[in-house]
Amino acid sequence: MPVISRFLGIIISMYWNDHLPPHFHAKYGEYEITVNIETGVIEGKFPRRALKLLLEWYEIHKDALSENWELCRNKEMPKQIEPLE
Repeated sequence: MPVISRFLGIIISMYWNDHLPPHFHAKYGEYEITVNIETGVIEGKFPRRALKLLLEWYEIHKDALSENWELCRNKEMPKQIEPLE
C-alpha cells in the first residue's frame, strides 16, 4: 500500500489494483476513512479538525489523486503529492 502523502499526522495511501469507485485511504491515529476521488463522499470517521484539513488537501489535489488512482490500478508506483502546509 503506497503512501502518497503525509501531513499533520494524516497518512494518505492507495492500494494496488483496489476496487471501484476511485478512492484513497486516510489514517489519523486510530481513525481511518476512505474518500471517493470523484465525489468527495467519505466513509468512516475522522476527528473534525483533521477532516477539515484533509478535505482542504483533497480539493487542491483532485487531479493528482485521479492520476495516482490510475497508476495504482495498473500496479505502477504512484507519485508523491505535496502535503498541506
